[in-house]
Amino acid sequence: MKSTLPCLVGIGLFLSGCTLGPDYRPPEPALSPTWQAPLPHGGKATALLDWWGQFNDPILTDLQKRAEADSPTLDAALAQIERARATLTSSRSSLFPSLDANGTYSRARQVVAGNGAISESRAGRLDAAWELDLFGKTQRGVEAANARIQARVDEWHDARISLAAEVADLYVQYRGCELLAGAYEQQAASQQSTIGLARIAEEAGFTASGDLALSEASAAQVRSAATQQRGACDLLVKSLVSLTGGTEPDIRALLTQGKDDLPLTASLAIQTVPANLIRQRPDLAAIEREVAATNAEIGVAVANQLPSLSLAGSIGIAAAGSGGTGTTWSYGPALSLPLFDAGRRAAAVTSAEAAYAQALANYRQKVRDVVLEVEQALVNLDTADRREGDAAQAAAGFDRNFQAVDAAWKAGSASLLDREQARRNALDAEIALITLRQQQVRNWIALYKATGGGWQVEG
Repeated sequence: MKSTLPCLVGIGLFLSGCTLGPDYRPPEPALSPTWQAPLPHGGKATALLDWWGQFNDPILTDLQKRAEADSPTLDAALAQIERARATLTSSRSSLFPSLDANGTYSRARQVVAGNGAISESRAGRLDAAWELDLFGKTQRGVEAANARIQARVDEWHDARISLAAEVADLYVQYRGCELLAGAYEQQAASQQSTIGLARIAEEAGFTASGDLALSEASAAQVRSAATQQRGACDLLVKSLVSLTGGTEPDIRALLTQGKDDLPLTASLAIQTVPANLIRQRPDLAAIEREVAATNAEIGVAVANQLPSLSLAGSIGIAAAGSGGTGTTWSYGPALSLPLFDAGRRAAAVTSAEAAYAQALANYRQKVRDVVLEVEQALVNLDTADRREGDAAQAAAGFDRNFQAVDAAWKAGSASLLDREQARRNALDAEIALITLRQQQVRNWIALYKATGGGWQVEG
């Protein structure tokens, strides 16, 4: 036995250098060498870092800080990181021996024929055990746990980007909503003066009785639209309150401090090679780390099919009453040989391989989704940019037309119906221009999110 134990230990330590299962190779999806959609500013612009500051809107910056400081979504992502780190610690612990100590003390009284005797006993014991990592099962488990920590960190970065983009998008929607509400309210005020003029003209017999009814109906229609638009603005405020964790009065007070206009569009650098995007998107990086983890778990499943060798030992001390102290000890190896399990371990290998294949397929699909998302964002941004000039020209032209028809109506050379048609055209064109400019900024935000935001690979 004395010669067998060192041999078994030596063999175990030698075999523990073996690591079964496939070594991981990051997938390399086939991508086009360039983006197919036009790049904003020809692809030449400032970098993503501190991107939100380029809007030069302190209210937006304040909302971003508030949202990140108190976000249940980010807190949940951080908790997932801590869980993953705990899993890694648990996996690593199997590489080292375990040592447990226990002790007992008892005091008893026994009565025989009226005579009582008290006895005491004390015992202490140390138990040690160590399973040698013969075929790299534990090492592969550590590898998988490490990959999942990285995945959870990437998901936290992705949560930050998504939160920032959502706050910015809601803020831009709110500013655009306020501009639209202002346009409707301005029209409503203008219509009130039209009602007064129509009433005077009708009482003087210069116009038909239907003109007053038309002007009142038009004013009511515009007021209704203004009320609906204000309601939409209130809903956006409540969404901002929910995201930032603030109070509604506080957020409303903050919003009133800003400019009643849309934030300026920022400049965004887009890499000319789509493969660079793979290193920029944290959600994609998280999925790739899951591929690495499932690959490592194949090695765990394979190693589970093979023998395992453990070393165990214990030493104990016991004492009873006033007598002497006794010492016991034991040590030795334990070898486990899997002989028959009705295919359970083989099925575990198949399951691990299938999990890897599924993770790899998810990654490949995500790559396609990411490229599509960027391409669509680029197209939307380019389309909105090319439409703005025509939309601005249309708004200016319809406004000049309305001013001319309005002057003609006041002079009595145009009907109120002509004036109302010109007014509707001018209002529709103004609303279309505001909506388009709002969409331009929202497209920039969508592109920011699609390209991975301000996240950068550490190290």
